[in-house]
Amino acid sequence: MAKEVYMFLLLFSSAQTQNTVVFQPSYLTATGPAVSALLLGNSSDVSLNLRTVFPSSTGKQQTATGVIGPPSCVAEATQWVLTREQVGKTAVRVHLNLDKSLRLCGENETDTDCCPKSLCVLETLQVSACVGGTPQASLVIQAKIYALLVPANAGSDNKTSIPNQVYQPLGSCPCDLTFKSCDVRCCCDKDCSTEDLKLFESQCLLGPFGGQVSPAPDYQCSVQSSENSPDWFPFLCVNSSPENNPYLGLFYQGDTITPKPGPTFQRPPLSAPVPVNVYTQGSPILTLNDQYFTIPQKVLGLCANNAPVAFLKNFKVKCVTLLRTCPTGSPLQTLPMDLRVEVKNGQGGDVIVDVTDEVATDLSQFISSTDAVASSDECENVTLALDYKFYWKGNGITSITLTRTVGTISVNDSVMLTTRYSAVFLNGEIMGEPNSGNPGYQVGRPVIGGTVDTLDSNTVSIQRTSINLWKPVNDGMCSANEKKPVLFGENSTSGCLLPISRQNLTQCDLLRETVTSLQAALTTATYVARSGNPNPLTLTDWMNISFVTLNSSTAMEDTASSCYGIPSHQHIRVWSLITGMVEGVPQRDIRALQVSYSLSTWELDCGGSDVFPCVDPAETQLFPITSSVTFTDIPISTGPPKTRFQINFTEYDCNRNDVCWPELAFPITKYYTGEPYSQSLAKGLILVFFFITASILGTPWRQIRQAWNSASL
Repeated sequence: MAKEVYMFLLLFSSAQTQNTVVFQPSYLTATGPAVSALLLGNSSDVSLNLRTVFPSSTGKQQTATGVIGPPSCVAEATQWVLTREQVGKTAVRVHLNLDKSLRLCGENETDTDCCPKSLCVLETLQVSACVGGTPQASLVIQAKIYALLVPANAGSDNKTSIPNQVYQPLGSCPCDLTFKSCDVRCCCDKDCSTEDLKLFESQCLLGPFGGQVSPAPDYQCSVQSSENSPDWFPFLCVNSSPENNPYLGLFYQGDTITPKPGPTFQRPPLSAPVPVNVYTQGSPILTLNDQYFTIPQKVLGLCANNAPVAFLKNFKVKCVTLLRTCPTGSPLQTLPMDLRVEVKNGQGGDVIVDVTDEVATDLSQFISSTDAVASSDECENVTLALDYKFYWKGNGITSITLTRTVGTISVNDSVMLTTRYSAVFLNGEIMGEPNSGNPGYQVGRPVIGGTVDTLDSNTVSIQRTSINLWKPVNDGMCSANEKKPVLFGENSTSGCLLPISRQNLTQCDLLRETVTSLQAALTTATYVARSGNPNPLTLTDWMNISFVTLNSSTAMEDTASSCYGIPSHQHIRVWSLITGMVEGVPQRDIRALQVSYSLSTWELDCGGSDVFPCVDPAETQLFPITSSVTFTDIPISTGPPKTRFQINFTEYDCNRNDVCWPELAFPITKYYTGEPYSQSLAKGLILVFFFITASILGTPWRQIRQAWNSASL
């Protein structure tokens, strides 16, 4: 991989130096209806011509070595469509798309837009890059494409029925991914026959994904069968509803359910029929004419202008567009009447998007870079941001609000415009964010932070926010301003690089303030949630974050080329405690969170050959800014230290010996917690009394009395 990158850079630099153009790669093999390559170099006056060198009628497999003739600037009519896309100042992406159907022709079919044979396309193409009728470079493409074989029974269009996620967060069998087909290692798949299950019954998928959400305890009424359960079991077993599940908070985003008390032995009432078009988590939102409601989003790393919006899925994306002229179409040019879309609410009705316009005065966060050329055109009412808020309740949408941010942009030779799009689902006024456990934190889930927010009714609420670390991206510079959330139970260290010059080191106070603000932006929260499913209106579910204040009384000795007291490292320490077990799953709570800083001295290193930063005031060196998190488990019960007798002699130590004599009287000791101590003591004394009475009145004592009487006579 490193060798290929090196060759690519070598060709790229060579094309720039000689002011020529080259194709990279120069030979391709196409097995599908689309193929692309890069044309590197000065391509401003270059024209592209496509011709067929060896058509499929020849029936020969031709290669690009020793057979293809010189490139030609005469274009020919082919069954391919040639397009080009400018991806940079010195790079053009060349696309070829097959303008023909790959469907296999049927018997006695007269339609020419199909494939008469299984091998549909077999030909060699040549793309020539010409300047003024003179070929400069050529690209040879060997196309060998087979027809698409579509089964006669393509399957039905019936939608899969998803159960209520409040009770079954992942469905009864989450690994059942293929409709009417057996999935390997999915032992709960109803489509698997007995013979199929024998192939992988010892390798079944475990955990929630394999359908084993949580093991049912022995005291559940549904566990005991009618064969081995005693007569009194139906009156003493426990009926626990499926909503009492420690995994529920990890997958369901929504409101909680208050259980209603009722008799155990009662037939459950039939639920009301569910509307046909109800929304479930992840299902696409539809407009009134049964079209997908779309908002620009990122798909596979690229921005798609018409991406469907999923119910209860929040997102926030940025899209970068290179503008050379004023935009004329969506999404950069939109009208309020076009954004007021009628959307199905999931309950048989519809809602209309309420649009509010805002004019951006500060364009620095939207225009990332411009060329230093005088303004040539003014683009008015350019859409800079679209922020949607979806208010929902149950399986429906109650209202939708949109804040559209517009502004006037000066278009130069080229302008890099960064637009922002977001969608937030609010249950009432509370954002439907995923929890990190139910109730305790689960390892790998984000630590939940919060800030105080006062509502209109003077009610204090905690607004959720994340506690972050640095996330190095691209070149690792801090200017990228990328962050990643702190994940519970996972220690991590990360950082970024900040360019500092000799001129910056002459302003140490400003440098310290800059680094402090960068580190403070990682943790804007003032509270942290104790458990994984905190209530924003209950302050007892939150606790204050402890910030270690820097010692400002220490004298700073700054010089012309060094600065002291730079808070270059931020450390987060989290103390957690296991507070209990829910069906075998440990429940962890956060007991304390501390944010501290480490001070360091920054000075230029001019050793070796790197002396330019010490000579040129504008030359920079890279200094690291780091952040880390450490999780510490608090022991459940430390107890008093062991004595020398307990350490050396293990005869009476129940934890280190198979025979434990102190447990002989376990029901009457303080360790027995099945009932109050007074009752267990009374019952134990009664048993001792019965044992002594039975011993005295039993056969051994009768024989002893007879022997005593015989001896006395």
